[in-house]
Amino acid sequence: MAAKQDDGRRIISENRKARHEYFITDSYEAGIELKGTEVKSLRTGQANIAESYASFEDDGSFCLINAYIPEFQDAGRFFQHEPRRKRRLLLHKSELAKLLNAVDRKGMTIVPLELYFNARGRAKLKIALAEGKKLHDKRETVAKRDWNRQKARIMR
Repeated sequence: MAAKQDDGRRIISENRKARHEYFITDSYEAGIELKGTEVKSLRTGQANIAESYASFEDDGSFCLINAYIPEFQDAGRFFQHEPRRKRRLLLHKSELAKLLNAVDRKGMTIVPLELYFNARGRAKLKIALAEGKKLHDKRETVAKRDWNRQKARIMR
């Protein structure tokens, strides 16, 4: 089940690999356009955003692609949703412009970090503007983390 946070957030799903695979520069909180059965399925704490990403579509919308929200079992078969459908993300125009600018000019990508319910009970997605790490960068990050762990043991 989902964990409770201090600021009233209840995390449903986390993308832990994102911090290992990318350098995170900016993060934004986006709303998600969901169907009723998707919200009910999220309330049970079942979702996966590990292999998903966000991108701008040809029609100008900003979508979350390949996020897995399973079908809600108690709903009838006529009211079900597709588990891996594109879901529109809701941001302010200025934030969308910044993201589009960074993706087009700098070659950055937009990755989801957390899917959660905020204090008001609304489903939100924390997305980040990120730049891919090279293999040597990943090794360097692991080495720093190991050194900090050893340093903490020595200091105790």
